[in-house]
Amino acid sequence: MQSLYIFLLYLSFIAKSRGLHSDVSVLLVFGDSTVDSGNNNFIPTIARSNLPPYGQDFPGKVPTGRFTNGKLITDFIASYLEIKQLVPPYLDPTLTIDDLKTGVCFASAGSGFDPLTSKVLGVIPMEKQLEYLKEYKERMKSSIGKSETDILIKKTVVIISAGSNDFIENYFFLPIRNKTYSISEYQNFLLQQEQQFIEGILDLGIRNILVAGLPPFGCAPVVMKLESGTLFGRHKCLEWMLTAARDYNSLLQAKLSTFQNETTNVMHVDIYSPFDDIIKRPQFYGFDVVDLGCCGTGTIETSVLCNSITPLCSDASKYVFWDSVHPTQAAYYKIFLSLIPAINRFLSKFVQ
Repeated sequence: MQSLYIFLLYLSFIAKSRGLHSDVSVLLVFGDSTVDSGNNNFIPTIARSNLPPYGQDFPGKVPTGRFTNGKLITDFIASYLEIKQLVPPYLDPTLTIDDLKTGVCFASAGSGFDPLTSKVLGVIPMEKQLEYLKEYKERMKSSIGKSETDILIKKTVVIISAGSNDFIENYFFLPIRNKTYSISEYQNFLLQQEQQFIEGILDLGIRNILVAGLPPFGCAPVVMKLESGTLFGRHKCLEWMLTAARDYNSLLQAKLSTFQNETTNVMHVDIYSPFDDIIKRPQFYGFDVVDLGCCGTGTIETSVLCNSITPLCSDASKYVFWDSVHPTQAAYYKIFLSLIPAINRFLSKFVQ
């Protein structure tokens, strides 16, 4: 019954959105592991997921480098916008011009807005992701000409999803930034970095940007377990971390509103609330387990620690988390459904 309800709900959203996305033909994605579709496969880092059992529910059961068992929210959004079924990683050398024309992902698992964050695991900094965008634009000019590239840029939607690693790695668990910044000072520092990143995208002619807020990262199994000091037993979400995420989201939403005008469409999308609701009411959404990942013990396994010899749960669709950090495809899909009204509002303000 619940599956039928979700399907009918999705159909109603589709019907209401007809025509809203007719002007969108390109999707470009920036950020961290929440949206990385495989760029880390092509750089020397241990922050990788191009190994089984990752991708076990992906088409063809391929471990693509997505940090989940299947698709990401950005894949669902690309399909919803009728652009493509999957968003490929920019660094994939097999991409064709046609692949590039409809959009790619520049994101890198482990990255963040703080320049120090990407150095922890040796991944692609946000600044480098912006450089890749410039390179992408030049590649398109060389292939289809400046005028056609300018048209594509006008029909582009950008999605940005990053920030959790900055707090988890750089502030709360590693003795780096918390030695020199109070939490409010660090939030303002990150906000400045994120603002500069958005301005860099706008400077390249893109006018429509969706910016995801922070998720409730204080509920990630690895965070709860490491903080508690024990890997076993049930643990509660860390409220002080959740407060930090909520406070940053409020600051971010206020900052993004200053970008919005007749020629610029920059909008905050609330990831926190739907994710938080799933964690608080898992059975309503069809989940049984919220405090453990499906992979291994569900407490510490992520990236290369979740591998072909790691035991798995019997049904990942009943778990909110796939590994100790990242949601399952099922959780991503439920969050995506909750975002459709916000996506439609964003599309209704599309600027060309």
